[in-house]
Amino acid sequence: MTFRKNIVTALKGFAMGAGNVIPGCSAGTIALLTGVFTPVIDSLDAVASKETWKALFKGNIKEFWKRINGTFLLWLLGGAVISVLILAKLVTWALAHYPVQAWAFSFGLIAASTYFLLVPIKNWKLKDYCLLAVGVAFGVAFSLLSPTKTPDTDLLVFLTGAIGVCAMILPGLSGSLVLVLMGKYETIMSALDVADLNWRVLIVFGLGCLIGLVAFSKFLHWLLEKHERETLIVMIGFVLGALVKVWPWLHMDEITAANALAGTPGAMHIGAAVAFCAIGAAIVILLEILAHKKK
Repeated sequence: MTFRKNIVTALKGFAMGAGNVIPGCSAGTIALLTGVFTPVIDSLDAVASKETWKALFKGNIKEFWKRINGTFLLWLLGGAVISVLILAKLVTWALAHYPVQAWAFSFGLIAASTYFLLVPIKNWKLKDYCLLAVGVAFGVAFSLLSPTKTPDTDLLVFLTGAIGVCAMILPGLSGSLVLVLMGKYETIMSALDVADLNWRVLIVFGLGCLIGLVAFSKFLHWLLEKHERETLIVMIGFVLGALVKVWPWLHMDEITAANALAGTPGAMHIGAAVAFCAIGAAIVILLEILAHKKK
């Protein structure tokens, strides 16, 4: 029975891993739908606790493992890692050969997700609209100012991990979108190529994620506890503004290269973009329906 439970946990981790790979998909939302969001947050809170590390340093490994819910985390993380390794190659291939369709799919995911994030917020006031506008402005500015390509320095890869992991654990927000905005999505996906793993990039990125979790998990918990409404509105606005970065025809160099490979120079793939955008939105709608049924 315990083994079966662990396998189910690993499958949930696999689904969360997929949410971290696909731009616009939210691992936090998937965690919420599969019922592991609270245990994950509790485990992260325990990892950031002094008492947990005191138990480890005193040699009480059993107490340390129990505090962080180690078995649960191990199976969940294992499933997520396997998912990322499998899907990273597929997503990289799709972006190289079908960039318009891939980005349109992400655009549909993000647009639908932000809609469902806005729906529960009631009784809008002038301050709320101003906060949303500020978030949108920051999102657009960040999208337009951040280059598609950035130097693959250890510092930038580390910072991308530290910032991206915060979005990965929040429902509705996409950690992979942060990688796109910081110009590191292709770098991380390429590093995850099973046939040629770039351990240097992966280790630096992983350290960034670890430090980001420890440094920001308490702060994010406090922020959402004390200023939940304001924080969510600004974050939703930021994601709306960031739609600029995943506009299917923003990456014309990629489209030109893909068209050359396919022998279709000048093709804009408008019909395919509309279809894939609709598919992305439909997946979010389906997840929302499942969430309501679960409630």
